[in-house]
Amino acid sequence: MNGFSDGPSEQVMRRSAATTDLSEGGSGLPEQAWTLLFELLHTHMRNFPALAAEFDLSPVQAHVLRQLGEGALAMSTLANYLSCDASNVTGLVDRLEARGLVERKSSEQDRRVKMLVLTEAGAQLRGRLMARLSAPPPLIAAMPDEDLAALRDIMRRALKTQ
Repeated sequence: MNGFSDGPSEQVMRRSAATTDLSEGGSGLPEQAWTLLFELLHTHMRNFPALAAEFDLSPVQAHVLRQLGEGALAMSTLANYLSCDASNVTGLVDRLEARGLVERKSSEQDRRVKMLVLTEAGAQLRGRLMARLSAPPPLIAAMPDEDLAALRDIMRRALKTQ
């Protein structure tokens, strides 16, 4: 099981495909493609809180662990990423630190700046979390290899433009 429900999402995808007529010119192809992609992601991410709870994490804590996998991160940068006040990040980091998942370190460039890094336990938990997040929902996993390769290649091109 990948943590994403396939019952309701299948219904939403059918409803979305039905309401977004790909053969009509009412909306341009970019808008149609984006709408369907957004619906797919939104449908499956509704289950993200339950997936995070499997690891005894809040959804925000899971996002923090995901973000920290890219390396040390200043607490102020994390606050910007989460679109919240730095005081909220302090409490969030306190809870992750109490679990032994992250630690604060002073920046080498500016000792006033606190950097967050994953501990070994945090990196292991992040690895398990990322494995669950990368498991495709059944509707995607069941697609023919040719379609999956095309989808992968399209998404790679889209991400390169970012």
